[in-house]
Amino acid sequence: MSRLDHHGLEPNAVSAIAEARHGDPFSVLGPHDTFQGVSVRTIQPGARRVVLIAFDGTERAELERIHPNGVFAGVSPDGRDYRLRIYWDSDVQETSDPYRLGPLLGETDIYLLAEGRQLRLAECLGAQPMTIDGTQGVRFAVWAPNATRVSVIGSFNAWDGRRHPMRVRHGVGVWELFVPDIGPGSLYRFELLTRDGRVLDKADPLAKQVEGPPATASIVLGSEPFVWHDAEWLGHRGDAREDRPIAIYEVHTQSWRCHPDGRRYLWREFGESLIPYVKNLGFTHIELMPVMAHPFGGSWGYQPLSLFAPLPVHGTPAEFAAFVDQCHVAGLGVILDWVPAHFPTDVHGMVQFDGTALYEHADPREGFHRDWNTLIYNFGRTEVRNFLIASALYWLDRYHADAIRVDAVASMLYRDYSRGEGEWIPNRYGGRENLEAISFLKELADVIRDFVPGAMLIAEESTAWPGVTAPVEYRGLGFSHKWNMGWMHDTLRYMQHDPVHRQYHHDDMTFGLIYAFTEHFILPISHDEVVHGKGSLLGKMPGDYWQAFANLRTYLGFMWTQPGKKLLFMGQEFGQLAEWNHDRELDWFHLGDSNHRGIQILISDLNSLYRRKAALSSTDFNSSGFTWIIGDDRAQSVFAWARYANQLQSPVDSVVVVSNFTPVPRLNYRIGVPASGSWLECLNTDSERYGGSGVGNGTAISANSTHSHGFSHSIVVTLPPLATIVLEHVRSSG
Repeated sequence: MSRLDHHGLEPNAVSAIAEARHGDPFSVLGPHDTFQGVSVRTIQPGARRVVLIAFDGTERAELERIHPNGVFAGVSPDGRDYRLRIYWDSDVQETSDPYRLGPLLGETDIYLLAEGRQLRLAECLGAQPMTIDGTQGVRFAVWAPNATRVSVIGSFNAWDGRRHPMRVRHGVGVWELFVPDIGPGSLYRFELLTRDGRVLDKADPLAKQVEGPPATASIVLGSEPFVWHDAEWLGHRGDAREDRPIAIYEVHTQSWRCHPDGRRYLWREFGESLIPYVKNLGFTHIELMPVMAHPFGGSWGYQPLSLFAPLPVHGTPAEFAAFVDQCHVAGLGVILDWVPAHFPTDVHGMVQFDGTALYEHADPREGFHRDWNTLIYNFGRTEVRNFLIASALYWLDRYHADAIRVDAVASMLYRDYSRGEGEWIPNRYGGRENLEAISFLKELADVIRDFVPGAMLIAEESTAWPGVTAPVEYRGLGFSHKWNMGWMHDTLRYMQHDPVHRQYHHDDMTFGLIYAFTEHFILPISHDEVVHGKGSLLGKMPGDYWQAFANLRTYLGFMWTQPGKKLLFMGQEFGQLAEWNHDRELDWFHLGDSNHRGIQILISDLNSLYRRKAALSSTDFNSSGFTWIIGDDRAQSVFAWARYANQLQSPVDSVVVVSNFTPVPRLNYRIGVPASGSWLECLNTDSERYGGSGVGNGTAISANSTHSHGFSHSIVVTLPPLATIVLEHVRSSG
């Protein structure tokens, strides 16, 4: 056993503290009872002197330098009641000694962390400004169970890992320390010593504010509550119903609009421009591609490292909260894309966080996505599940988001996702299903349902996995909505054919209705369809200039009147011609062209009709609210269907929709209708208002008793070229 010096210290322990190798700094630093009295030890590399002072500032004792790296020790005349006065080269600092304090996290926190049920994780780990024993400072806490030493480093200690080594709470592997006399705005990271002797410099996984790339520091966020004005909105959110209209405008904030010099808009500027723009177009929700901070802009946010911190490029967390608040006051919901499927390998991030595969799987057959060169979370680990669920809840709770849209769900559900034979590990039953991820998603759905009533949980899931939107108690995954990727691919494939060939691909437009009511679907034309060489939505349309716009108008009319909620990516609402480029703003100059402006007006009118006519939204998820009238007119590429506002298929508030996907007008076209009386054309995508030719049905059409298409009444209409028309029932003739 090493011999103790006159300060009651082992020389090896002093050397370990001085060299940042000691795993239990509280056993060495701070006040300790010795035969001489209370011995105080502190490490202050670079200090000239360290003096103990009374709380009134009176100098009481000078500490002896016992190691050249700045370890000081001495006996306190006042026992444990002291402060430190530190003399640097050109400055004098007075501060409390953090090593005077006992454990910081309470037993309840420790218990919840151990159980993986600490849903308020962002209030437990990370950086928490607080006052302890009358001293203001910041409590830091980080999960790193396999590290042998962890220090908090930052602008307040010259990024020196020797200055603030942390205490480990055994059993949960959480390291904690209160650093006095610092506060919001302080930059920090964690320095970790691994079991094999490596020193790692890591950003805080629980940081609530971060620097923008290429800088990597976390930032202490103040604890002041945001001032909200959306109580009325939140009060009604819990009444969310399946029959409500949902029309989503998907936005990549960094390329929606930019300043002429390339600067990105701030949240305040989005509040002044994006919110009224979306509101005036009649959308019900804004969906933001990931606003969680990410190091590589080219990932569009789908490789996030900071699952608790908003993008710094647009402003502060408080400014982001103010933007959400403005959306709600304006009557717009906010959907946030969220990525629990994978995370990037940036060295300052979560990869090998404490020198081991902590957040990810150790085996690359389970823990690495080759498609994206990213890591996969270990969904079977209690602490990782807790981390992810707490993140989703944080955005819904702290920032009042109305929905979380989960990216790349298919990659989570299947162990062999994008892997060949021998490149994946079967589950415990020998199957390809990722049982841990399935369990995680169900737990996520349950937590959101219980803690944020009315919030939506949306899946981007591209396979036929059954029950994605079925309740967990009925063996479903518990999502509220699912993107209908099959409908999107089929219909876009159809639209890209020349109209003369569409008769041979007729089923592409009808196949989606075979399964349309098996899930709660959203019909998405998302960013993925207008990038990577796929061209814009307008660019997919065949024909000359006029026909391309007419095709797009027809398709949008078809989409807005089919069962399912709606999503449209920015730029498509005015027919952006070029493929989306995340490095520059949309081509707003298009709005000087009447055809592009016509598309924008059409979207506004479609949304207005969609919100006005209950038949177009109230039975989106019930097959009784939809009937094909004409689904087999291949030769003329005509489709017709009826939508009903209730399961009884009452003609009250019902609509009939007809799409003609050829440039040939169809005169005297007979269509069966679900009721007698008059039918009025309430929307026509060929209207001159939208840039069309103006062919249509200008007056109310009286139904007669001629049987057609299985109905006892029918009408005769003119079908404009490349157009969708919507007919509403006006009155009954008795």
